[in-house]
This record gives sequence, structure tokens and C-alpha cells, in this order.
Amino acid sequence: MGRCIHCGNEYDKSFEVTLSGGERHTFDCFECAIHALAPTCGTCGVRIIGHGLESEGRFFCCEHCAEKAGIHGLKDRV
Repeated sequence: MGRCIHCGNEYDKSFEVTLSGGERHTFDCFECAIHALAPTCGTCGVRIIGHGLESEGRFFCCEHCAEKAGIHGLKDRV
């Protein structure tokens, strides 16, 4: 059984996420994994669980939020 690094729950169906640098994290559910690993939008603060947009090291959930932050030229769809 693994122990979730976010909530501390010990669970027989826990899973591990390995990041590209080799860093490993154990979670008991996707909600904890999202809370711990998903970036947040630099404008509205929502967790970005899809592709999102990135510019100059800042993440945004959509083109609208990027433009509100003064980042122009990003597109949700091509």
C-alpha cells in the first residue's frame, strides 16, 4: 500500500507519477495528484488539467486569461 504525499491516506489502489526528471510521487486519487502537480492559471487561479497555454514561464488556462495578463498572440486553437 502506498501513502498519498498530498493527503497522507494509505490506500491499496495508490499509484505513482514519475516526472521527466525522475522525481516520483505517490497518490491515492487523481484529485490529490492534480492538486499537487497541475499548474494554476496566472490570471484566474484555476488548476490547468488540460493542455493550457504557456508564455515566459507563466501558465494560463485559456487565451482570454493570457490576454488579461498582457500576453498577446497565444491561441487556444490553431
